Amino acid sequence: MLTAVVGINWGDEGKGRMVDLLSESFDVICRYQGGNNAGHTVVNDKGKFILNLLPSGILRDDAVNVMGGGMVIDIAHLCGEIESLTSKGIKLSPETLKISDKAFICMPHHILQDILEEERLLDKKFGSTRRGIAPVYGDKYMKRGLRMGDLRDFESLKRKLADIVEWKNLTLKGYGEGKADLPETLRWLDEHGSKLLPYITDTSEYLLDAVSADKDILFEAQLGALRDIDYGIYPYTTSSHTLASYATTGAGIPGVKTQRVIGVMKAYSSCVGEGPFTVEMDGKEAEALREAGAEYGAATGRPRRVGAFDVPASRYGVQMQGADELALTKMDVLSYMDKIPVCVAYEVDGKKVDRFPTDDRLTRAKPIFEYLEGFKSDISKCRKTSELPDAALKYIRFVEDAVGCTIKYVSVGAGRDDYFVLE
Repeated sequence: MLTAVVGINWGDEGKGRMVDLLSESFDVICRYQGGNNAGHTVVNDKGKFILNLLPSGILRDDAVNVMGGGMVIDIAHLCGEIESLTSKGIKLSPETLKISDKAFICMPHHILQDILEEERLLDKKFGSTRRGIAPVYGDKYMKRGLRMGDLRDFESLKRKLADIVEWKNLTLKGYGEGKADLPETLRWLDEHGSKLLPYITDTSEYLLDAVSADKDILFEAQLGALRDIDYGIYPYTTSSHTLASYATTGAGIPGVKTQRVIGVMKAYSSCVGEGPFTVEMDGKEAEALREAGAEYGAATGRPRRVGAFDVPASRYGVQMQGADELALTKMDVLSYMDKIPVCVAYEVDGKKVDRFPTDDRLTRAKPIFEYLEGFKSDISKCRKTSELPDAALKYIRFVEDAVGCTIKYVSVGAGRDDYFVLE
């Protein structure tokens, strides 16, 4: 079975914990887009791990993990991530970790450009994590970058890099500060790239062989549908395709189709970064939800913006992802609420709107709420539907009906086993 696990909303939905949970049943776990601008937090019997680049299946001893060609990789960050895992007893080898030779390298000058541009924008900024993601994807499509496979021929890489640095400095010059340095960049590439050489391979060939052998493959996305470069809340998006339809393309096997899509969404809403967020809470109400859900970005540590569950946004995300079933995470977080707010529609320019707008109308949207009865009890030990309070089950069924997709998994805690399958 070829299965994609993807985000329904703005990201931070809990995809990492679902991949970690489901990966037990898969032979291969493949991350297919994005860089280290977001993180997946995984808690299991081995400890707590924050993964920015490595697939969340890396914590399974018998799984093969693939970093696909649709990714952009900061090789210094990846080396640090690998060192952190190995220091905690996680064993990695070229047999268990395979990095696509077609994945792009996120360079120091991309990070510098990202920082300078975000500072130039001031109050018009997009909410970048300042990790070079937009510049490296931009250079990819300008055909002005290096790929992981270039690390295998350093003499050829030197020639390519000289032209790239000359071109990039024309851009950096416009900011009035900062410069890409050729010798320093070569040193950086050699220092970190040499450590990764054993893992770099033609992952397309590997994955095609895995498909032919009828292996079970799990495709892992970063962020969510509303951050997709084409179908998200542009320009407050990431710079890659976060949708399940891109999974096999970003992995390296575009001629193969996924067979199952599992969408992940929280029992409420959260968001890191700039852009319209219609259901956003503020003040004490926001602080209470943020603290209850430990809503701080895994990659940046930034406090997440939080709010009620957003039906129009989630229904749209389900449709864009083509989700076959859903995982609802952090249901336990809502236990402190007397009444649970749900945004069922928007008011835009004086009219009720049921569909999610991705144009400027979204900036003028106001939430229309319904309030459901709170369940006011600890559900973190629930392991089957019958153990839930009636009010909690009614909330889950309300959300399921509203978004038009079956909820299969319900997460009631951060641990690997803190979930149940909805009956």
